[in-house]
Amino acid sequence: MKAIKRIILLSSISLSSFAQFGLTPAQRDSINKLTSEDYNNMVEQLGIDRSLIRRGPSGNPNDANAANSSEEKVNKYTLPDPLMLKNGQKVKNVKDWTEKRRPELVTDFENEIYGRLPQNLPAVNWQVISVKDTLVGNQAITQKILKGIVDNSSYPAIKVEINLLLATPAKAPKPVPVVMEFGFIRSPFNAGSIKPIGLGSSGEPTWQEQLISRGWGYAIIEPSSIQADNGAGLTKGIIGLVNKGGRRKPDDWGALRAWAWGASRAIDYFESDKDVDAKRLAIEGLSRYGKAALVSMAFEPRFSLGFIGSSGAGGAKILRRVFGEQVENLASSGEYHWFAGNFIKYTSKLTPNDLPVDAHELVALCAPRPVFISSGSPQVEGQWVDAKGMFLGAAHASSVYILHGKKGLGTMEFPKLGMALTDGEIAFRQHAGGHSTGPNWSTWIGWACKYWSDCK
Repeated sequence: MKAIKRIILLSSISLSSFAQFGLTPAQRDSINKLTSEDYNNMVEQLGIDRSLIRRGPSGNPNDANAANSSEEKVNKYTLPDPLMLKNGQKVKNVKDWTEKRRPELVTDFENEIYGRLPQNLPAVNWQVISVKDTLVGNQAITQKILKGIVDNSSYPAIKVEINLLLATPAKAPKPVPVVMEFGFIRSPFNAGSIKPIGLGSSGEPTWQEQLISRGWGYAIIEPSSIQADNGAGLTKGIIGLVNKGGRRKPDDWGALRAWAWGASRAIDYFESDKDVDAKRLAIEGLSRYGKAALVSMAFEPRFSLGFIGSSGAGGAKILRRVFGEQVENLASSGEYHWFAGNFIKYTSKLTPNDLPVDAHELVALCAPRPVFISSGSPQVEGQWVDAKGMFLGAAHASSVYILHGKKGLGTMEFPKLGMALTDGEIAFRQHAGGHSTGPNWSTWIGWACKYWSDCK
């Protein structure tokens, strides 16, 4: 039980994230202080009375203000129609979607939730740091370590270097598909390489081994090398670089969009690498990185498949649904840096019901490309990420996939634990493990094989 609570709390409190492990108390205090100052500055820019800001529920089920985990207590809400234009006209065909409705949704997500990309984005020069032939498990691979050197000539005081690992099967006869994960190349806890969590038996192959054995490659991109996972870092990283060390404006991008931008720059490199089939690229991530993976998939059309792990609120979960993590948590001083400053409005002057968009429309922005929504067991992972809320985000996006001649989730009935809904271009499975994509990798690979040919 203690382990489950720890997972829930780590999911809900950004300043307890991996980025702070290994720091001294003084360093953590400094980050917290600078974060508080930046958050307060954004509140002032928005003209919000601090006393009107609503506090989010606790991720600890034993707290007095614990988040709702009962379906009987879920509120009634009305979702915006992804196929209804702002002028009240119905989207009738793919042309209407592409030219009219999709741009409306992109604008709303950028203005109100994730922020807009700046116009003065610098170029990235990719450098191959090392190449070696090695093994992952018993699979022979060629591993490349790369750095994306961001042009900082406009503001030399801030340096950004994106860390990327690429592994492909050794001596592959032709370019291979690649799955890129938002994660860590080296463990934040020790000097060893990353070990997957929640995989069940100790003898089960890692996700890397499973991909390589299929003849596919994998990549790992480190979000913290693009943008720090705290408010203190908003005047640094890529966001700080384009702002020349200044603070954000309310519609400027947050960390999720910045991480997604970094993933797009990795694609730029993949398109130049003869070992990579750049037409078959997937993005995967867990928790906050699951949110980033969905944002990447929605805004970057060069990703052909998505694997979205336990993304919760700010990802695939319906924001209007009062269950688990809420908008008030996301836009608090602990997590606001993931989003545009404007998102804070929905914890004070406005409510989540005032949002012009919701998570089902973020999933819909991926259409017609296939996307798989993954979650863990409520008994092991906890209820914070709201598996049913993510299922509903996927289900309510189905109409857009159907418009494109694709198959959506195929049901509005929440499936039993372990049941895979994998018949369509939107897929969902709640595995029996914890806060991990691990137990869903084999299911995802089997589903992905429908779209990527020459599966072994």
